[in-house]
Amino acid sequence: MWCLPTRFTRRRRFSTFCSLTAKHALVVLKDERRNLYQDAAGLFDHVAPEPGSYRSRQCHWWDFPDLLTWPQVQVPVRVVRSLETYTVRRQLDKQDDLQQSDWIWVTTLSLAQFPVDRIVHLGHQRWDIENYGFNELANQWHSDHIFKHDPGAIECFLLVAFLAYNIFHVFLARNVKPCVRQGKTQIFWARLIAAKLYSEVAPAGMSP
Repeated sequence: MWCLPTRFTRRRRFSTFCSLTAKHALVVLKDERRNLYQDAAGLFDHVAPEPGSYRSRQCHWWDFPDLLTWPQVQVPVRVVRSLETYTVRRQLDKQDDLQQSDWIWVTTLSLAQFPVDRIVHLGHQRWDIENYGFNELANQWHSDHIFKHDPGAIECFLLVAFLAYNIFHVFLARNVKPCVRQGKTQIFWARLIAAKLYSEVAPAGMSP
C-alpha cells in the first residue's frame, strides 16, 4: 500500500502515520531549506545520472536510497531525481521549443520494491490524479457542490462520489471491449447507464 501526497512541506504527521501503519509514501521534494534536499543536491553533482525515458521525454535519473536526514521519519528514505528534456510546439510560429523540467521525489519505497522508472511514473501520476480525477469529479460529477452544510454529510457525499467514479471507470475499462468503446465518449456511457437505471424504476408504459 502506498500514498501520494502533493507536497513535502508540512507532511511530518502524514509520513509518521505511513511508517506506523506499514504504508509507503511518495512526496515531491521542493523545500531547498530542508537538510534532506541539501544532502541530495550535494550528491547530484558527484554521481553520474542514469539515462531513461518517460513517455516522449528523455531523462537523466539519480537514485539515492537509505538517506537519514529526515529525522521526523523513523525509517531511511530514498530520493529520486528526474531531469527531463522534451519539445513543445509553439503556437505562434509552429517551431519546436526545447523545454526542461526537474523533478525530485522522496519515498519510503525501496529499490527492490520499485525501480527508478516506476518511481518516476508514480510521481507523475499525481498530475494524472488531479487532471483526470478531481477535474472530472468537479466538472462532470458535481462533487464541488455542497448539498448539505454538515461535516458528516459532506464526507459521506464525497466518499459516495469517489466510489461511483471508480466503479464507473472500472466498468468501462474492464467490462466494455475497446472496439465497443471506440468513438463513444464517457458522457455517452454515463447517459446510457442512467437511461437503463431509469427504465427499471419507471418503465416506458407508465405515465410520468
